Amino acid sequence: MRSYLLVLSLFFCGISFAQNTITGSVTESNNQPIPGASIKVVGTKAGTVSDADGKFTLTSSVNPPFTIEVTSLGHQTKKVSITSNNQNVVVILTEAQMTLDEVVIAASRTPERILESPVTIERMGIKEIKKTASPTFYDGLENLKEVQMNTSSLTFKSINTRGFATVANTRFMQLVDGMDNSSPLLNFVLGNMIGVSDIDVQSVELLPGASSALYGANAFNGIMFMNSKSPFTYPGISAYLKYGATSQEAAGTNSFYDVGVRVAHKFNKYIAAKANFTYMQGTDWYATNYDDKRRQGQGITRSDVNYDGINVYGDEASTNLKSVGQSLAALGLIPAAAVNLLPSYNVSRTGYNEVDLTDNKASNTKIDGSLHFRPFGDERLEVILQSKLGFGNAVYQGANRYYLNNFFMQQHKLEVKGKNFFVRGYTTTEDGGESYDMLFTGLNVNRAWKDDSTWFGQYAGAFVQATLAGQTPANAHIAARGVADTGRLIPGTPEFKKAFDQVIANPDVLSGSKLVDNSRIYHSDANYNFKDIIKYGEIQVGGSYRQYQLDSQGRIYTDANGPIYYNEYGVYTQLQKKFMEDRLKFTGSVRYDKSKNFEGNFSPRVSFVYSGGENKQHNFRASYQTGFRNPSTQDQYIGFNVGSAVLVGSAPDNLLRYSETRPVANGVPAIGQVYAGGTSVVMTGVNAYQNSYTSASVAQFAAFAAANPGNTPGAAALLKVTNVKNVKPEEVQAIELGYRSQYKDINIDLNGYYNTYNNFIGNTVSIAPLYGKVSETFDFAQGAPTYVANPAVQTLHALANGNIRAYQLYTNTDLKIQSLGVGIGLSKRIFGGYDFGVSYNYAQFDFDQAKDPGFEAGFNTPKHRVKASVGNEKLFENFGFNASVRWNNEYLWESTMVDGMISAATVVDAQINYSIPKIKSLLKLGATNIGSKEYIQVLGAGAIGQQYFISWTINP
Repeated sequence: MRSYLLVLSLFFCGISFAQNTITGSVTESNNQPIPGASIKVVGTKAGTVSDADGKFTLTSSVNPPFTIEVTSLGHQTKKVSITSNNQNVVVILTEAQMTLDEVVIAASRTPERILESPVTIERMGIKEIKKTASPTFYDGLENLKEVQMNTSSLTFKSINTRGFATVANTRFMQLVDGMDNSSPLLNFVLGNMIGVSDIDVQSVELLPGASSALYGANAFNGIMFMNSKSPFTYPGISAYLKYGATSQEAAGTNSFYDVGVRVAHKFNKYIAAKANFTYMQGTDWYATNYDDKRRQGQGITRSDVNYDGINVYGDEASTNLKSVGQSLAALGLIPAAAVNLLPSYNVSRTGYNEVDLTDNKASNTKIDGSLHFRPFGDERLEVILQSKLGFGNAVYQGANRYYLNNFFMQQHKLEVKGKNFFVRGYTTTEDGGESYDMLFTGLNVNRAWKDDSTWFGQYAGAFVQATLAGQTPANAHIAARGVADTGRLIPGTPEFKKAFDQVIANPDVLSGSKLVDNSRIYHSDANYNFKDIIKYGEIQVGGSYRQYQLDSQGRIYTDANGPIYYNEYGVYTQLQKKFMEDRLKFTGSVRYDKSKNFEGNFSPRVSFVYSGGENKQHNFRASYQTGFRNPSTQDQYIGFNVGSAVLVGSAPDNLLRYSETRPVANGVPAIGQVYAGGTSVVMTGVNAYQNSYTSASVAQFAAFAAANPGNTPGAAALLKVTNVKNVKPEEVQAIELGYRSQYKDINIDLNGYYNTYNNFIGNTVSIAPLYGKVSETFDFAQGAPTYVANPAVQTLHALANGNIRAYQLYTNTDLKIQSLGVGIGLSKRIFGGYDFGVSYNYAQFDFDQAKDPGFEAGFNTPKHRVKASVGNEKLFENFGFNASVRWNNEYLWESTMVDGMISAATVVDAQINYSIPKIKSLLKLGATNIGSKEYIQVLGAGAIGQQYFISWTINP
């Protein structure tokens, strides 16, 4: 027994003697600590990372002498010899000029240098975040080579990569710590409203091209990963305070402030936790585009009798004045002869400006916390429980402009991950709060004091009286509007405020404008990498499952009778292997996805990267992949009345779920109600898709009829029946070539892509008559003169007398759409310490609009973009600066709300900063859009002015 104890004690003594401890610190040349630096013993698995102060403790069983390797993103790797036990070392890392050596994960779901990435990838790290001249890191993403922003409001920006995006970019994914940030109801990302704060973000990786092969159908045109800091690696307290002003011609100069705090603590090597809080408040960009939606640039103002301003709401209520007169005459309110005095064109009600229908306040609060548990005390296994909450105010632009007022969204995640795997599940829930539709607010505030029938009736009567009194038509219209507007509620008065409050609290579109949303997502995904088991190559497998629960209580979706459930799942595998002395890297992957209403689809991707040159510094890449995008929940299940039209999704079970009752005017001849079988009809999605004409042909019909009175057959010959099929998944074939290298200290990044889209999902507008059966052939002899038994001719009566309903349909075009682009990025350190970069992007798409005139592709991307930046982190002692400029040419904007041209813009941002090492602080003074004119990125949104700010960050 004594011998056993002796041997056992000697064994443990041997272990204890073998445990050598090294301590030290990692700093930059200016003595600033480098947190998160990796310290490893060369040739072993022993390693650690530096803490928030740059300090580290490394325990190893290897006896000195040995070598440690110290690495950190943005710095050159350094090796240090260890000659004695308990040695204390100070490691000073030099900033790396070769940004292409940075490591990314997103491109292949495995760590690899940007230089060797098989596809185009953009990255922003802690260093770039600190030096950005934008108010936030998220704003600063716009300076990345492949990014075009669509700004809907101060707190709501949407990322566009490679085109085909409005504010509602359903072709782009954004993940924060692995969680999809998309709104369950809207299917797209709400900017950074529930994202990550400037002091908690560790890195951002963006893939601008099709990524369906690894990340599923929603990553159709790109994906972005925002990764936050681990409390194990970055413990401590950080905080920032930002104050500044926004300046805009319409809104004036208004202050804004942004504050945040991060608290993280590593209790021991097993448990760590963190919490974040940020709050931002300011004045939004005023939206004051008063051009007429349909006649932009023609000088059309409110003086036009049928004015429909872009940022004016309530003037969408429009009707034919002669038809109003006919109704009045039928009721005996005006003589029949007076009808002839009324013109046969539409007039619209007087609307309210957007600035009168919102308080124009923008705010965002983000709260998140996470608990991290490492059972073995290292990264071999980690369990994470995380919650994120975001709420605030913003303006979202879709078919209309919507004020997201006290909007609330939350995410909760449980994740288990290790060296070669992860399994996670999370849920996303949102609440619309007090959000409302500004178009219906304007319409129903008007109707609260005078219904449409009364207003148009008074207008017609007053017009007749003014005409009989000898007034010109122009003056008669002025007089008529004055009479009809008598009693109109004026913004700023108690009466207006009372009606406004009642309308925005009411979800019924006939009398209110409130948006109701209690939708949610349940999502899970997993991944395993066999690299430690299978030595042939790096093989990964994974999969995901998602369920949508749509719950707008009938306000947006056809879910009035209960929530709509919709699910989808996918599985994938990938092989990565190197050949030719590791010069040639092959990556092949394939993914299968299946959603509820559609057949399954495969998404393969193949890529090759060849590293040439003596030091493998010339990297050529080529990739081919196919991707697909399932129709969004909106494409399938929406049933949204936006006033001038109804948005109807095309899922087979959705067409009958949407219905509304529409009034029928008798018209001329007064037989419309006979055709309809009453004074009103019930319209459903079936009418929209199966009994309608194309909007373009109805416009041609109306124009011909106005120019050729009495020639109804000639006008009818122009009509085209809407012939659309239920929406199905769209597909893309993407080819990309690229080159990355460093030549004489110049970082070079070149890429070109060519995409071919089939079954491209978009929108078309149809016009459904309230009675009759649509046709492209007409027998004017059948049933003449009443045509009671001729349903085809009845539709012409409906079109001529405004007995119609407009619908926006979700469908695919049969035509191919091609897009191509080129990107060039160059960067170099000049004059010793100045970082200079310049990039150029070219993008175009080809689509034969003449073959499908009613289809809108919505490319919404400039053909030419140029960006440049220059900065120096060490301009002189503790001072640094950065300046950037970007330019784009004018381009066409297409959306369900409004189409038109967006002007070219040049934007200059700049900042100067001062670090105070003693108190671990960074002061920054910055400004955006310096000296430039206001510009827009979304037609209908507010013009973007200037922002000036000063910030103080502690422990950045």
